Amino acid sequence: MTILETIRGPRDLKALSEAEVGQLAEEIREFLVHAVSRTGGHLGPNLGVVELSIALHRAFESPVDRILWDTGHQSYVHKLLTGRQDFSKLRSKGGLSGYPSREESEHDVIENSHASTVLGWADGLAKARDVQREKGHVVAVIGDGALTGGMAWEALNNIAAAKDRPLIIVVNDNERSYAPTIGGLANHLATLRTTDGYEKVLAWGKEVLQRTPVVGNTVYEALHGAKKGFKDAFAPQGLFEDLGLKYVGPIDGHDVRAVESALRRAKRFHGPVLVHCLTEKGRGYEPALAHEEDHFHTVGVMDPLTCAPLAPAGGPSWTSVFGEEIVRIGEEREDVVAITAAMLHPVGLAKFAERFPGRVWDVGIAEQHAAVSAAGLATGGLHPVVAVYATFLNRAFDQLLMDVALHRCGVTFVLDRAGVTGVDGASHNGMWDMSILQVVPGLRIAAPRDADQLRAQLREAVAVDDAPTLIRFPKESVGPAVPAVDRVGGLDVLHRSAEAPEVLLVGVGVMAPVCLQAAELLEARGINCTVVDPRWVKPVDPALPGLAAEHRLVAVVEDNSRSAGVGSAIALALGDAEVDVPVRRFGIPEQFLAHAKRGEVLADIGLTPVEIAGRISGSLAVGEERSNGPRTASKEKQA
Repeated sequence: MTILETIRGPRDLKALSEAEVGQLAEEIREFLVHAVSRTGGHLGPNLGVVELSIALHRAFESPVDRILWDTGHQSYVHKLLTGRQDFSKLRSKGGLSGYPSREESEHDVIENSHASTVLGWADGLAKARDVQREKGHVVAVIGDGALTGGMAWEALNNIAAAKDRPLIIVVNDNERSYAPTIGGLANHLATLRTTDGYEKVLAWGKEVLQRTPVVGNTVYEALHGAKKGFKDAFAPQGLFEDLGLKYVGPIDGHDVRAVESALRRAKRFHGPVLVHCLTEKGRGYEPALAHEEDHFHTVGVMDPLTCAPLAPAGGPSWTSVFGEEIVRIGEEREDVVAITAAMLHPVGLAKFAERFPGRVWDVGIAEQHAAVSAAGLATGGLHPVVAVYATFLNRAFDQLLMDVALHRCGVTFVLDRAGVTGVDGASHNGMWDMSILQVVPGLRIAAPRDADQLRAQLREAVAVDDAPTLIRFPKESVGPAVPAVDRVGGLDVLHRSAEAPEVLLVGVGVMAPVCLQAAELLEARGINCTVVDPRWVKPVDPALPGLAAEHRLVAVVEDNSRSAGVGSAIALALGDAEVDVPVRRFGIPEQFLAHAKRGEVLADIGLTPVEIAGRISGSLAVGEERSNGPRTASKEKQA
């Protein structure tokens, strides 16, 4: 039996010898490489926090001590050490989440998988502990990449203000988020990494001077009063201590003994402490270390020896189609520039950056700043394209509304991973954008159905220079082209029954093929249909109410929340136009969805052709009963 197999909880770590701890670290890395290779997941970040995670659970008493993970994708080792060692269905339906999960364990405190929030959580938990006179430490683990987020610094400002409130911040400094960490903070941390500890110098000075007769103590006290100057000379950690945080480090994050010692010292301090640990993303796995792009931040199913993908290759990704087209646009227009928030490669801007290095900016994990900076770029005469994941744009809503839209700035937002993303769970589904953004005046939203439409609509978006535009697409591979058979106003007609149609199916983006299949099922039941792709879903096309009036029922199918989404906007537009046709809305229910494959989630929530066709048939049948019922009653009354 391996040492890892004997670990059922954090207490089992306490009795391990130093040699056994080293062996456990090796076993965990071997386990991670083979387990994550079978399921896919966040490999590089977890390989980098093996020793750090072990030290945390040896130094503290979870769950009495609250260990909080920022982002959470580096919690696999934490899961193993808290008794969750069945990774056979990691990120799959019914299996372990790829992030901390309260449903899984009492050791998981927060489920956040958006960066830079953990320090706010820690501040609140520490205050609650003190108010209720409870015991236990609060420990927040945050990466150097997440420290580029403004929310982290808002929390630090409040944490440091309470100098007598114990709270431990562990900075996992691997110089990376998805990609290398950038910015002024990154430069500061780099300086700390390359400096020997000043505490040794102070200790030496104290020993020598206090042995010096008569003047020794006086000189030492004077020098101790100038301690800040010594710190800046030997290790410039003043940035943190100026805020009021006790600084410990830098510590080798792969030396369990050193990290554990630093954490135990931090426990004894009666105030906020920052423990700075240096780690290496992908540690112990040469293929990860050799992968310069992101050190295997996330991997798919692969051979652990060759790293060759084992899942069948699909078509081109939506991301790659966008990435290629934005380069073409950039070659044609020198005013087109790009911004991303620590995701240059994941959102498809790497080729643009390679071709136009002076026209792309990675602002770190700072979506709010990205939006405001884009407003400035637009006002300065450029057309910025801000590429982020759909779920992360939620953070920048106020800036999109008040800085970009209010000032009618020509900024194009490109939302990757829109709709149901699946395996990364509730926080990563991009299911709120078309609801939240309906209220933004002047904003235009496009949802392309295929690669050709993405290319065309991207060009249409960047051609608008007096208002913001937005394009959203999913994580999955791009399907085959879906040709239009006609156009009504700005609507693409994808199918029209030869006989008078009863149902108008509005397929939003990638839901267009689903609507075509549902129409086929309905027509097999004798229900004639029209299927349209609105292309631009905000504002509602003026031709849509007139087209809807020719049908008995309108069904809107969207990969977005049903609440206040495109279906609601269309219902409002029909009402304003006094078109009295009922609207059925098919979308994502107002709930946080459990992790599973995209297809499984769509089936669970009823976004399949069979389910949609069945519910539309039922609606029409109920409508006929209601129509016939009152007429029959009226005839009987007349008789």
